[in-house]
Formats: sequence, C-alpha cells, structure tokens
Amino acid sequence: MHLVRSIQEYCRHINIPPPRHPHYDIRRFEDNMKTVHTVVAPFRHECYAIALRVAGSNRQVNGALLHGNIFFNSPYQVISWDILPDWKGFYILFDTDFVNGNPLWQHFLADFPFCRTDKAIPFNVPPDLLAYLQVLFEKIYTEYHSSHPDNFQLIYAYTHLLLLYVKRFFEAHAFTGEDLQQHNRNADIQLLSRFQTLIEYSFFHTPQDAALHSPAYYAQQLHVHPNYLNAVIKRITGKTARQLVHQHLLLLSRQMLAQTDKSIKEIAFLLAFREATHFSAFFRKYMQQTPAQYREQHQQ
Repeated sequence: MHLVRSIQEYCRHINIPPPRHPHYDIRRFEDNMKTVHTVVAPFRHECYAIALRVAGSNRQVNGALLHGNIFFNSPYQVISWDILPDWKGFYILFDTDFVNGNPLWQHFLADFPFCRTDKAIPFNVPPDLLAYLQVLFEKIYTEYHSSHPDNFQLIYAYTHLLLLYVKRFFEAHAFTGEDLQQHNRNADIQLLSRFQTLIEYSFFHTPQDAALHSPAYYAQQLHVHPNYLNAVIKRITGKTARQLVHQHLLLLSRQMLAQTDKSIKEIAFLLAFREATHFSAFFRKYMQQTPAQYREQHQQ
C-alpha cells in the first residue's frame, strides 16, 4: 500500500496545489473540488488531519458511508474516499514536526486521544459547536494566508483551541468501547496505536530507565513477542519498532534543546542515555549536527 510521507506528497497524490508550508496545511473543501481526485484508492500518510464538513455527499470515506460532520486521520491510518464534488468545509493537516514545535503538545496523543489511530472515529457535533469550530477554522485559514510574521503563533493557538473544544465534546460523549471496536476492528492498527501511546506515556512517567530504548520493553508491556511487534509495525509504517522509539527520542531531544535551558548532560540523563556522549552520537546520527549546534540554531 502506498505510503505518503509529507504534506507536499499528499497534495500531489490527491491532485491539489502544493502547500504554503511544509509542515502544516489548511484547505477549504470547495477550493479542492476543482481538481481533487473524487475517488482515491486506499493509502496511508504520516500526518494528522482534522476535517469539518458542513456540506457534501459521499459513497464512502475510509471504507464506510460518512455521516459525521467532524472526522480525523492519524499517521499510518488507511485512508480512501469516493465522494461527490460538492463538499464544503475545512481540513487541517500537520505532521510530527509541527507537533514538536508546540510546547503544549509534549503529550499530544495522551492529551488528544481522538487523534490516536484506533480512536479516530467520525462524529457529529451539535450546531452551536459546529458554528464555533467553523469560526476557528476560518481564523486559521486567514492567518495561514497572511504575511504577518507572527501568523504561526496564532495558528498554533487556534489549532490548540480547536483541539480542546473537540476533546471536551469527545470526552463528554465517551466514544469508547463498542463504538471504537465497531469502527476499527483491525488488531494491527490497535497494536500500533497502543505502542505509540505507550512510548509517549513511558518517557513521561518512567524516565531514566534505559529499557525505554528497547522495543522488547514495549513488547513485554503489550504482552506480545518482540518479533511480532516489529513485524506489525513494519507492515503498517514501513519502519521498525526501534525506529519509532528513536523517532520519539529525537522529538523529545529537539523539544528539550529548543525549549529548555537544561544542559546536554541533563537531557541525556532524562532520556535514559548512560553517557552524554552516547546521546550526542545518537542525535548527530539523525540530525547531522551536535545537540549544541541544534540548540544554538533553534533556541528562542
């Protein structure tokens, strides 16, 4: 199955103009209708998406008739659609680099569970909330197309506010249990989502434990064999379980370097590296620069 790895590639894949920003995009459905493929075969992408549909017909979205007016896509979720070119509304699309840039989103999946792959179910919000969410999407759209130097500060703020309002509704209506099982019966997807959430949870609640670097630790917590866990992760994401652990380690590293005054040695300790030199070697392998060089370029 085709895996789309960036927002720019996503736009090419569905036949719409390229994004204005590499890590964040917002579109009006009615603008897309001019060129978008109205029938798209199943594929996966590596981004989060939140969509608000105020009008539009469909034969299927993600394998079923879409009734909800707000719906989500998560990284590696299977996506497909067969729609009529009459949609109106908005969607936003952002990647893990965008998540990494917001200090409020250090525990993104735990804070916003509807963005998890196994909980990304569509639902209907009432008219008053729908109207308010539409205003937020419009504000994001306006800022996205503005030239103000602080426009992304407001985009972060409006997006966070949007997520909080959706979370309030999601929690109030307890979309759990049978609703989620009926929507997503794919055990592999559920295992991936549990693995991703466990990585995030473990580094927050049990830091300084070197076992957190090992996929075997997570396999034990999930009660599966490490080889099975790795095979499932590889099949869905194209990456190994270890690569996903390292991806989260790198995200935390970049956050701490850019957003805190902790020393390199302190960060290494917090991320369960036995030596600061081991952390520096790990960071340089992926970023092609030292932690100190990264901090100098990105710390505000």
